[in-house]
Parts: sequence; structure tokens; C-alpha cells
Amino acid sequence: MNPRIAIVGRPNVGKSTLTNRLAGRRVSITEPTAGVTRDRISVGATIRGDSGSRYVELVDTGGIGIVDRDDLGPHVEGQVAAAVKIADLVLFMVDARDGVTPLDQEVARLLRGIKTPVLLLANKAESEKIGWEVDAFYKLGMERDPMPISAQNGNGLDDLIQAICELLPEATDDEVRVEPTLKLAIVGRRNAGKSTLVNAFAGDERVIVSEIPGTTRDAVDVLLERDGETVMVIDTAGVLKKKKIDDAVAFYSDARVHKAIRRADVVVLLFEAERPLSALEKRLARFIVDNHKPLVLGANKWDLVDGDVSPTDFRKYLDDELPGVRFAPVSFLSAKNGDGVWDTLDLARDLFRQGSTRVKTGELNRVLEDALKARVPSSKGYRVKVYYATQVDTNPPTFVLFVNDRRLIGKDWLRYLEHRLKEAFEFDEIPIQILVRNRERRTESPI
Repeated sequence: MNPRIAIVGRPNVGKSTLTNRLAGRRVSITEPTAGVTRDRISVGATIRGDSGSRYVELVDTGGIGIVDRDDLGPHVEGQVAAAVKIADLVLFMVDARDGVTPLDQEVARLLRGIKTPVLLLANKAESEKIGWEVDAFYKLGMERDPMPISAQNGNGLDDLIQAICELLPEATDDEVRVEPTLKLAIVGRRNAGKSTLVNAFAGDERVIVSEIPGTTRDAVDVLLERDGETVMVIDTAGVLKKKKIDDAVAFYSDARVHKAIRRADVVVLLFEAERPLSALEKRLARFIVDNHKPLVLGANKWDLVDGDVSPTDFRKYLDDELPGVRFAPVSFLSAKNGDGVWDTLDLARDLFRQGSTRVKTGELNRVLEDALKARVPSSKGYRVKVYYATQVDTNPPTFVLFVNDRRLIGKDWLRYLEHRLKEAFEFDEIPIQILVRNRERRTESPI
């Protein structure tokens, strides 16, 4: 088990900035608005000290004592308490510029009762003058001296990393970098049940669930085990109409949704089955297809649908509303009741396995030859030569078609070839990608 480091403190002291700094990449949204982070944001990171490297799990948390505009303060603090409970080390952050505040004292009171080691970090100590003010934090009564740092500029980070390495428990044989075999993004509009589904997968309230729209703001990665495989489930914020993206938090949340789709292996587009599909679902579906991602259409809250509507009828409705994703399978589920939850995950895993298939070059070109015999590319008077095809990648299965002049290959014929390939190699439920390239040397005879 890799050691966990929880980063806690009142709102706006720089917890997300430190998380991003230690992880070496932008993980959490950093924005001056208090209370941007609500859920536990976990990320793996390599910490390198004098004694060697350790792979740890960083857990960014929401601000303790937040006055949340959606009245989610108690939920946020529950997530913080859960992070501290499982942590091997706690980083307690304060703002060196503000000095000791009542909320800092409240956080300190909560942390003084735990057995886990705590490092007190006086953040935003960029200048020497501010550094002199750090002594004021001794009054918080923490066991170790406060450390001045600047998460933004990197000041004091070397000393911090060394202190972290000294306080972490000794490394064990099972301490390894965990690489998920599947990254599954859950996307949809607000209140579709995305966080409920993620918690059902995790078997725990891993992310905050509320009837208030927009509860989830960031992309939250949750690791879970299924049949000996590690799966990363990515919970995302609900998408909004573009005209409603009216502040920085909404902008970054929307950007994280699209980034989650791009980095996922499979995407579940979750929607409320008892409500008509909106333009938001259609826009998301197009983005998923444009990025060649396998897609599961998640008909959530199926238990609330009129009993006269059969799955076959609903499938026809989806095909009419989303004609561009007729290849995508449908999962009928109720995340709240637990119905169909694991079927949804298993369906996603099956799509990923389909996308991992490699086709032998000989078999591929036999299918290509048969396709050319049945229908040749439209040449508009020019002679089109198709030499051969080869598979260059998986997830999505990507094929390169070598021709004499790619400008002569029309989109209609490529769609025809795509259909033939999907039919021949059982790719009918996943997208494939065909790239057309000119062959430089033309010594080989065309098919």
C-alpha cells in the first residue's frame, strides 16, 4: 500500500497549488474563489528525498470551515475527515500573509487529537519579511515547528520534501506505482447521477452527492479493483450550456470534463432516462466520437421510467436522437439503487478489450482487397491506387491506408471501408480510425 498524504487547512491557503506542485502537473483547480475544491482529489506522485524516491498518494481536500454558497460545508468537512483518517501524514497549511485566524485555530484543534504526524506549512512566504511572521504560528500548538514555503514559487519545497520522506512510514514490498488498466470517465449534465455512480463503484462516499446542481466542480479520480484489475473511474462536473459558463470556476470545470474525455480509455455518457435528451448530451456525444473514444450510453434512473417503455423502444429513441453513436451499447441502470452498476463497468471493460485488439496485417489486407473488389474509391477521372493497410495503434484501433494520392480518397469511401473493417473484426461497438497516407516509393503493385 502506498503512503497517503492529506493536505488540509481552511479555504484559500494554497492546498490545491501545493498538490499540483508536488504532483508535477495541474491536478486540482486553483482559483481565488473560496471553496473551489469540495471533494477529495487524489493523485499519485513521486517524492524524491536524500534517501531515495517514494511513490505516494496526495489527497487534496476542501477548506475546513468553508461558508459554501450551496450549503455543502458539512459535506466538505466530512470528506476532509475521511482523508485525515486514512492518511499516513497530514500537511496542515496556513497563510503566512494572513497570520493566525480563528479557522486556523479550529483546524489545529481538530488535528491535535490525531496520532498521524502533522507538518505545519506557512504558505505564501515568498519574501523574507513574511518569513519572519511564521513564528506567530507556534501558538497553534502543533508538535513540529512551522515551515515557511511558497507553493506558487517553489520556495522551501526541498526542505518540505525531505521532511515528508523522514516522516513517512518505512517502505514496504507492496509499495508500487499503480497504473490502472482502464481509465473510465463518467460525463453528463448536472444531476445525472455521476457522483452517485462513482460512489457505487467505490463502495464508499468517495465524492459528495447532493441534489444541488453543480456539486462536483473538478475531475475526481477514484481507483478501484475489479477481478484483479485496477480501474480508474473519473467523476466530472456537470456540463453547462456555453452561455451559462459565467465564471472562472465554471470555465475550468467545463475544461476538465473535456480533458477527462481525452485522457479516458472509455467514456460513460450518463443521463436521466426519464427526461428527454438535451443539446448538452448531443454535444458531449459528438465530442466523444470526434476523439474516437469507446462510449457507453448510461440510461440512469431506469427504475423511474414508465413501465410501458421497453429497452428496445428506448434504444430506438436513442438512435433517433443520437444517430452518430448508434454503435454505442446502452446500459440500463439505477446508480442510487445499485441496479446495473457492475454491468455498466463490465460493459466498459469489454469495450476496452475490443479496442485493444490487434489485427494481423495479412488478414487486414485480405479484407481491404475484398472491399476494393466490391467498391473502388471515386477517382473523378484519376487512377486511384491502394497499396496496402496496416494497424499502427490500439484504443482506438488505428489503421493507415497507403495510396498513390490521398486527395483522391473521399469520405464516403472511407466510411464504407470503416464499416467493412468493423464488421470483419468485430469492432462494431467501438470507433476505429483510418488514416490515409501517400506512399513515397511506388515499386509495389497496388491491390
